[in-house]
Amino acid sequence: MHNPTVHTARHDAAIEVNKVLRNTYTLLAMSLAFSAVMAGISSMLNLPHPGLILMLVGFYGLLFGIHKTANSGLGILFVFALTGFMGYTIGPILNMVVATGGSDIVMLAMGGTALIFFALSGYVLTTKKDMSFLGGMMVAGFVVLLVAVVANMFMQIPALGLAISALFILFSSGAILLQTSQIINGGERNYILATTTLFVSIYNIFISLLNLLMAFSGRD
Repeated sequence: MHNPTVHTARHDAAIEVNKVLRNTYTLLAMSLAFSAVMAGISSMLNLPHPGLILMLVGFYGLLFGIHKTANSGLGILFVFALTGFMGYTIGPILNMVVATGGSDIVMLAMGGTALIFFALSGYVLTTKKDMSFLGGMMVAGFVVLLVAVVANMFMQIPALGLAISALFILFSSGAILLQTSQIINGGERNYILATTTLFVSIYNIFISLLNLLMAFSGRD
């Protein structure tokens, strides 16, 4: 027997999912564009890289701000502050890559990042699969990455650096699958937090691809 209450609930849930998806991808597109502009300005002005400590303080400080203000309009400002800051840190890296004749590598990394993002998002949006099983693996992956990054700070092993870049691509790909799945299946209702997760994943994939392509082209 047809239950109108169940039908209405499903309809409302579908509308809510579409709203979160629309807001997430709109904010993501705007923040990516803003980040690209900041990267361009940083590159043109030849601004120095802030260094690892300042970058981590800026990144986690702004991330904390986003989580604290995620339910207000101020959260959007924090998203742009974070994505603008991350864009600024890309500028000096791009200058370094281009200086070694690697402008083709930059384009390849950008294309590869876009392809990975659209393929993963498209897969989840099409199949509507529940990717929550990735949660445990993501926690394990994060711990492995953290240990590897800290170890490489002291040992500076090129092969370990490449392995970390490859792990970052896998980890960020998992984050994109999981986050998109959470939106589709109603587990994520905050588009500000969803945008932040997707942006950071895209950033990590781009930087990691850049590192790998530089190494394999012999320009590293």
